[in-house]
Amino acid sequence: MSLNVAVQCDPIEQFHIEGDSTFALMLEAQKRGHGLFYYQTKTLAYDQGKVTAFGHQVKVRDQKGDHFTLGDAARIDLSTQHVLHMRQDPPFDMGYITATHLLDIIHPKTLVVNDPTEVRNAPEKLFILRYREFMPDTLITRDLGEIDKFRHAHGDIIVKPLYGNGGIGVFRTAKGDQNFSSLMEMLATAFKEPLIAQKYVPAVRNGDKRIILVDGQFAGAINRVPAEHDNRSNMHVGGRAEPTTLTRREHEICEAIGPELKKRGLIFTGIDVIGDVMTEINVTSPTGIRQVKRFGGADIAALIWDAIEARL
Repeated sequence: MSLNVAVQCDPIEQFHIEGDSTFALMLEAQKRGHGLFYYQTKTLAYDQGKVTAFGHQVKVRDQKGDHFTLGDAARIDLSTQHVLHMRQDPPFDMGYITATHLLDIIHPKTLVVNDPTEVRNAPEKLFILRYREFMPDTLITRDLGEIDKFRHAHGDIIVKPLYGNGGIGVFRTAKGDQNFSSLMEMLATAFKEPLIAQKYVPAVRNGDKRIILVDGQFAGAINRVPAEHDNRSNMHVGGRAEPTTLTRREHEICEAIGPELKKRGLIFTGIDVIGDVMTEINVTSPTGIRQVKRFGGADIAALIWDAIEARL
């Protein structure tokens, strides 16, 4: 059956297709004969009970520098689509939350992946608090005095915005760091929400493992190794992807969280593990599926579409 598929995402001309999971999902949809409609979140609108978006029918191809062709522009009623992929990048701000509320109106008649209510209720750095036994020591607060006490207790910590993404605003600071006060003032000014501080895990130098689950089941993993002079393993800031396998501990984590992900309709998720601790559960716009396939792992885009089609 040919499906109408809408993709809510960032500008398609800015895709780095060699590592873009949204692009992989679009390629797989097209391969299966589904029609693709692409639009950006800023064009969403609610009017008299209808949720609409302005965008284009689109054809995609795995050719760097020439990866898409847009059809005629149109505003469509999103309830006419069978499936909608909500794939815009965070930050998880009020604009993001508003989009989930609008998409709630059409879901599940139009299957939104991931379920917008559950995306709203499971922000990356808060959903993980349900699984404290797998986490590093963690503090969430805007009280800078509490963050200073946490730093003195642990000696070496990571501080980052609670709703950030892509390694932006992530800092490592240790006891005796004379820049600590200025750093905290800068973060407190730039971000109005609480900050998250976690005990620094030295094993990050060996990599930050991205583990992907499809409908609550382990599907594949890659290891992301930070550049020599950076604490962040995000690939767009210089992290290097390499093949990996799961440890017994990581299997235990997947088995613990998988049933809850499936129950919530979180079809495509990614968890981050450093050493033997889980640092995030990504539900908004997970990445990594092209890298897994490149290193000989599963075709996760196909697994995601199998799960979607099974639900329909």
